[in-house]
Amino acid sequence: MRHMNLTAAAPVACGAGIVGAAAYLALNDPASPAAHLPACPFFASTGLWCPGCGLTRATHALLNGHVATAFGFNALFPLFLSAIVVGWFAWMRSARGHPPIAWLVKLPLWLTIAAGVGVIAFGVARNMPGLEALAP
Repeated sequence: MRHMNLTAAAPVACGAGIVGAAAYLALNDPASPAAHLPACPFFASTGLWCPGCGLTRATHALLNGHVATAFGFNALFPLFLSAIVVGWFAWMRSARGHPPIAWLVKLPLWLTIAAGVGVIAFGVARNMPGLEALAP
């Protein structure tokens, strides 16, 4: 029997934690006071929407099959979800001794910077008067 490399235990445990959290989130509406989920610390301390505000509600909506509603909570949720999935797979590949994902390593620096600037711009825009539709 082939044993899993011990270094792969961390991404496997993390993946199991994510699946467990997703199951909890699918069954518990974050908008409900009975959900017992933490509030966004940035919003709680500043009263401003951060670029990630609404991601928990968007994930809940997506896990319950409400894709359009998920976009309404946070238009960037596909970007965040993709980053989590790709990051986990890259971590798992590395832990199992495989080479890095070629296209991921070859991402130009300008694209990474542009994505970061775009996320920050989204966070600023969703707090501006007249752009309330971007708020969760």
